[in-house]
Amino acid sequence: MPLSHPSPVLPTGAGCPPARPRLGAVVRRVGVNLLVACAVPAALFYACFRLGDVWVAMGAALAWSYGAIAWRACTGRRASGLLYLTAAVMTVRTGVSVVFDSTYLYFLQPIVTDGLIAALFLLSLATARPVVARLAGDFYPLDDDLALRPGIRRLFARLTLLWGALGAAKAAGTLWLLESRSLETFVLVKTVSMPTLNALAVVATIGAAVLVARREGLLPGAPLPATAV
Repeated sequence: MPLSHPSPVLPTGAGCPPARPRLGAVVRRVGVNLLVACAVPAALFYACFRLGDVWVAMGAALAWSYGAIAWRACTGRRASGLLYLTAAVMTVRTGVSVVFDSTYLYFLQPIVTDGLIAALFLLSLATARPVVARLAGDFYPLDDDLALRPGIRRLFARLTLLWGALGAAKAAGTLWLLESRSLETFVLVKTVSMPTLNALAVVATIGAAVLVARREGLLPGAPLPATAV
C-alpha cells in the first residue's frame, strides 16, 4: 500500500507578508456583525412593540441575541465582541426593568449606558490600547506588529474619539426625546434615528480605515509601506 505524502507547506518567512482580506470581505464582516448584533434586535423590538406590548418586545430582542450566540457556538464560529456586548447590555436592561416592574427604566438605561460607554471610549484614549483597538480584531485580522504601526494607532485613537463623541450625543438626544415625547413617538424616532446615526458612523469608520489601509499596504494590490519593502 503506497504511503501518502503530506501536503506541501508554503513558506511564510519574513519576505512573505501574510495574506490580507479584501475590502469587500471586511465590509461584509462589518455588515453582518452589525446586522446580527444591532439591526435585527432593534427591528424585532419595534415589530413586537407595535404588535404586542413592550414586555414582549424586550423578550424577543433578548432572545434573538442569546439565540445568535448559541447558533454561533453550535456551528463552531466565534461570536463577535459586539454581539456579546449587546447581549450583556440587554440582559441588564431587561433584568432591571423586570425587577422594578418599570418600562421607563428599560428606555432610560440605554441613555445611561450610552453615556458610560462614551466615557469608557474617551477615557481609553489615555491608555496604550483605546477601545477601538480592542474591538478591531472582530473585523480585521491583527497581529502585534500591525497594531503597533503609528498610522494604525492614530486611526484607532481617532475612531475611538469619533465613537465616544457619538455615544455622548446619542445619550443627550435620547434623554431629551424620552422626556419630551410620548412612548410611541420615542420608540419610532429612536428605532429610525439610532440605526441611521450608527450607519453614518460606520461609513465614516470604514472610509477612514480604507484610507489608512491603502497607505499601509494592507489591501490587496495596494503598495507596501516603505518599512515593509
